[in-house]
Amino acid sequence: MLCSSTPAIAQLQAGAAVADITPKKLPVIINGGFVERYSDQITDALHVRCLVLSDGETRIVIAIADSCMIPRDVCDRVKKLAANETGIPANQMLIAATHTHSAPSLMDYCLGSRRDKTYTEFFVENVARCIVQADANRLPAEAGWIVTNAPEHTFCRRWIRRADRVDTDPFGQQTVRAMMHPGYKNQDFLGPAGPVDTEISLLSFRSLKGDPICLLANYSMHYVGGVKGISSDYWGHFAKFMEEKVATSVTDAGRLKDFVAMMSQGTSGDLHWMDYSQPRKTTSANEYAEQIAEIVQVAYEKIDYHKDVDLAMVETKMTLARRLPDDTRKAWAEKLNLARGDRPPRNRPEVYAQQAAWIDQNPTEEIVLQAIRVGEVGITAIPNEVFGVTGLKIKAQSPLKPTFNMSLANGAAGYIPPPEQHELGGYTTWPARTAGLEVDAEPKIVERLLQLLEQVSGRARRQLETDLYPESIRTNIRNVLRAK
Repeated sequence: MLCSSTPAIAQLQAGAAVADITPKKLPVIINGGFVERYSDQITDALHVRCLVLSDGETRIVIAIADSCMIPRDVCDRVKKLAANETGIPANQMLIAATHTHSAPSLMDYCLGSRRDKTYTEFFVENVARCIVQADANRLPAEAGWIVTNAPEHTFCRRWIRRADRVDTDPFGQQTVRAMMHPGYKNQDFLGPAGPVDTEISLLSFRSLKGDPICLLANYSMHYVGGVKGISSDYWGHFAKFMEEKVATSVTDAGRLKDFVAMMSQGTSGDLHWMDYSQPRKTTSANEYAEQIAEIVQVAYEKIDYHKDVDLAMVETKMTLARRLPDDTRKAWAEKLNLARGDRPPRNRPEVYAQQAAWIDQNPTEEIVLQAIRVGEVGITAIPNEVFGVTGLKIKAQSPLKPTFNMSLANGAAGYIPPPEQHELGGYTTWPARTAGLEVDAEPKIVERLLQLLEQVSGRARRQLETDLYPESIRTNIRNVLRAK
């Protein structure tokens, strides 16, 4: 029996739910490319997968939706609806996109794409409803976690160009010293521009009887692609495979009717599945997901579970500047925008001319940053497309181990290349709503997230003891910049 001075151990509860968010009305606007496109074909269904946790004092929502980007205003609308129904404060809700490039657009000025207004309303209502259902499904639970690796399935897709092969940006200037997707064994490029986070982090919940409730996985790989219609990409296939694999590992598969598996987007702003140092290979989202699921299943079966798991979550807001167009850029943009009129952009110069005008009218952005602790596990939520090196920085310095990072969470504020990557130029630095924050946005965000992790853990951060860039990459960066 506990004496009166002994604090009671928190009783963890976990509930999960899934909702279909496949568009009911076609065609829909699809983003994920430079220019707007439509789709009237559904390749596979889209879903939102929701997890609600409680330790008796704190309730936390984690919702992962099959979407390319979910801007903050859409996230805020979902949270308000769900808060009204559940009583869970909006600042204890995390809503993140998987980043499939084959989903309806929820965002205006997503490069050349507009928001699909009809689908946006449908999305908001169904995600909120899923959160409410997950909260209603809560039951006493225990939690376990483990980290595994998949180094053969994600690689740096941003490569450094040779000093004599610097390319031209959409503004007509020779600034492109690094670029996404160089092509396989392309001799115009020196090698990758950054390190890779190859970890798959797993956070699992089961009932006190041992029935699986939810598996939350996190991996840093951009997307697979290669589909013509609407698709969840590999995230949806992974969830299906894991639900099937877990079903075969228990005696009574009927117990799994409420089991939810989900994969969240890690820090893959400069990562993808292609290894450009090797000959070309092909894969599909289904094949890729099955390979990842096989790796995850092995680790999943080794998870140890804990009953005495408590929770903590903090949120903060940060205002960052955007890189504004100068007078020359504004004059260039105005000429293209006048010629284009009201029609959507059709090419890269038109896209970036439209973006220049939007940035000039929106010089700052307020972003939402969050940190969560589940027992000894740390989770950070970042509303950006985050480079692998940034994720590694946070993991290396976090006072919690393991820690993993969710990108494109609670907003869609664009790429945040570290300052040294800005010097190399390329697509992820070209000013746009999807890549327009100030050069020092990345170190400012990292510092604030480490402060939040210290707050939820009550511990000091660890020191960063090694350079996360391999020396070969540092050398290539120095050499190409020296030739400027």
